[in-house]
Amino acid sequence: MRREFAFYSATLTKFSSQSSAEIFGELAQKNDFGFNKQQINAWLTQIDVLKDQLVGILDGHIHFEFIIPRMGKRADCVIVLAGVVFVLEFKVNSDNFDRYAIDQAHDYALDLKNFHRGSHNAAIVPVLVATKSAAIAADVTFAADQVAAPLQTGSAGVRVAIESVLAISNTPNLDPDQWVESGYQPTPTIIEAAQALYQNHDVQAIARSDAGAKNLQATDTLIAEIIERSKTIGRKSICFITGVPGAGKTLAGLNIAAKRASEHADEHAVFLSGNGPLVNVLREALARDQSNREGIKKKDAQRKVRAFVQNIHHFRDEYLQDPNVPIEKVVVFDEAQRAWTKEQASKFMQTKRGHASFSQSEPEFLISVMDRHSDWCTIVCLIGGGQEINTGEAGLLEWLTALQDRFHDWDVHASALLDDPHYTVAPEAVRLLRTDRVTKHPNLHLSISMRSFRAEQLSAFVGAVLDGNAEDAKQLFTELRARYPIWLTRDLKRARGWLRAVSRGSERFGLVASSGAGRLRPEGIHIKSSIDPESWFLNDRIDVRSSYYLEDVATEFDIQGLELDWVGVCWDANLRYGPSDWESHAFRGTKWQNVRTGEKKLYLTNAYRVLLTRARQGMVIFVPEGDDLDLTRPKEFYDGTYEFLKRCGLPITEPSAIEPAEPRD
Repeated sequence: MRREFAFYSATLTKFSSQSSAEIFGELAQKNDFGFNKQQINAWLTQIDVLKDQLVGILDGHIHFEFIIPRMGKRADCVIVLAGVVFVLEFKVNSDNFDRYAIDQAHDYALDLKNFHRGSHNAAIVPVLVATKSAAIAADVTFAADQVAAPLQTGSAGVRVAIESVLAISNTPNLDPDQWVESGYQPTPTIIEAAQALYQNHDVQAIARSDAGAKNLQATDTLIAEIIERSKTIGRKSICFITGVPGAGKTLAGLNIAAKRASEHADEHAVFLSGNGPLVNVLREALARDQSNREGIKKKDAQRKVRAFVQNIHHFRDEYLQDPNVPIEKVVVFDEAQRAWTKEQASKFMQTKRGHASFSQSEPEFLISVMDRHSDWCTIVCLIGGGQEINTGEAGLLEWLTALQDRFHDWDVHASALLDDPHYTVAPEAVRLLRTDRVTKHPNLHLSISMRSFRAEQLSAFVGAVLDGNAEDAKQLFTELRARYPIWLTRDLKRARGWLRAVSRGSERFGLVASSGAGRLRPEGIHIKSSIDPESWFLNDRIDVRSSYYLEDVATEFDIQGLELDWVGVCWDANLRYGPSDWESHAFRGTKWQNVRTGEKKLYLTNAYRVLLTRARQGMVIFVPEGDDLDLTRPKEFYDGTYEFLKRCGLPITEPSAIEPAEPRD
């Protein structure tokens, strides 16, 4: 973190000696966003309040308009004093404390605790100042991670709030210079990342930069080199990027599309995904954000957004009708392993689109569209491990087969781990990947989860659970539990209570369940009742359609590629642990049926893999008790799963006092 992360930074001694006009001048010099009377008044009021309230307090540092990179916002004021970081948000000329403002102040404090290295061991105190209020806040409550509940005070109570905190704080004194230089390592949600990239922010400003987080920047650089080489020598190229769940594949893809669209407009780079909920949520989030920032109508913003993020099926249908060369020179396909097989694509095209002669897999058709270019183009395929969850999803083989059989002059670049069993299980795909035609690159694999910033071993833990390896799962959970809590319960009410209690600020929580969870209905969970993804993922706590209400449940199809801070996973009897291993079932009519085909078993296992890797900070797993009077859900259908998860080390007694996990190192 460097000085330029704030518009004004100074010791409190210097701040007290400068005039308000001088301080305002420094703020104004750093401001690139224009002025209005409201902004000028806000700064002058904040300066005057703090000059009055900080008289005689000279040992700390103060930062105005302190930039919070992950959120793309600026905190009004940050004061580093003794062992405490105070985050002050002002509501100038207001005498009330609304929920949004309280959550915003809390969010800034949590962001510093989790992502700013110098703040990991500090006490963080958010303070909301309504300048016209007479409130005085003296009662301070700290959570286990030393982030205080937001204090609410009027202008005259700022000093009282600061002194009350200092009187009880026992965190070691901070070196203000070391604190500000210590480094900020954010891990944004995919929605936050998309918003930042859409505003032409550099990926380095919004993503972790520590050496342990596998080289998003190196991947970006390598893809740029491949594109430039293809353009220079007139070649067509295809790149396969792999990554563990949450490693940043979608972030990498969005970054590639955004940078090429910004810096090389003639390439018309586009991000394509067959994940309808992901596309809809990203488009809605980007449109809302642009509408709010630029004051334009949301409909106008939505039209612009559609050119950046598109549904792959709309892209396919457009060029099915249009035989011309596509305008796009660079296309990024998200979750490319989920593209349809020849059988699925042909069936759909013949029955739903009226193309009786269509007989190609989706990968073959998509490559053929880009192959219409006479000079160069680049396709970037993002490949997730264990993510195929639906009938007809091709995996990697169809892409490789199309390249082998039809597109002999394409250059093929692949992750060095693409032939690993986590990314392809087809022997023929492995054989094709090991030919001389494929150039392998270590930097096309993203190995560290960035979604779960507290738990880089979450993916391995979930893998061990679903492999039926309780011993390995227990060992992995022992290592991650301090930073990533997972609780096991048989009481849905307690699960909901835990989610509500552990969430702070605007941290988002919700319930998820498998689309095949047909007998959770007696628990009040109706998987057949579809959610509205945009409302569920984006709307606030007062909207009954939002995830916060814990009424509507998202399935693997709704949430794949997206994430929440805290998740309640509702486990039904479709995947149940038997005498020695997992058993797969499907509820049909009035009874459960065995799932016998390997493909369908894989889809069911992957559905739970998706559900168990959606939480950034922690989760609770709810396994129903069952009811022996109900033949569709006797206790034995659930007890095996519950006992196996206990063997994996999951604690079964919810904490009496909710405590957040430790901050990431």
